[in-house]
Amino acid sequence: MKIKEIVVALLLTASVLFAGKNVVPAETPVVPVLTPWPFYIGLGLAMSNIDRDPCPCANGQTIISDHRYGAVLRVGVDFNEYLGLEARALKTLESNVFSETTHYGLYFKPQFAVSDRLRIYGLLGYGNTTIDYTNGIKSSTTDESGIAYGAGVEYALTKNADGSGWGLWVDYSRLLKNKGAKHSTVDMATAGVVYHF
Repeated sequence: MKIKEIVVALLLTASVLFAGKNVVPAETPVVPVLTPWPFYIGLGLAMSNIDRDPCPCANGQTIISDHRYGAVLRVGVDFNEYLGLEARALKTLESNVFSETTHYGLYFKPQFAVSDRLRIYGLLGYGNTTIDYTNGIKSSTTDESGIAYGAGVEYALTKNADGSGWGLWVDYSRLLKNKGAKHSTVDMATAGVVYHF
């Protein structure tokens, strides 16, 4: 009987001591932290090199090469340190001249860090290229879609702990090489500034 009384007394004492308190602390819910994919945007200059054969020329010339200058916009996301996806839009800015070019493309972007600030990358994708040819007498338009590819380098000017910051890039790509009556080859060099968010 005494043992029973002692056990009851201990239970009553414990209930008084821990009244209003949790004997086992409640677990704090763990909220998963979602790390966003690194997103970037770039703006730069573009220079096109276009070879056209045959040429719609009044002087009977059959092959012509032409250079035009314009602007390019890059918007992309890096899935990881080795692969990204990038959309590009570019246009030569001179109007009413031979070989005015517009291009829109979507590229897979394999990349490799050479150092903490320098990385090389490739471009492999699909795009649409439109070239308006005119020489004041004859004019024509080439509008083709197909595989586009290239390669380049990017250098980080600033690099924050979270990977954000400003950088510079330069690259070269082949936007179009088609066959047939309007055989055209379009290569594009671009360079500019990029910001990684």
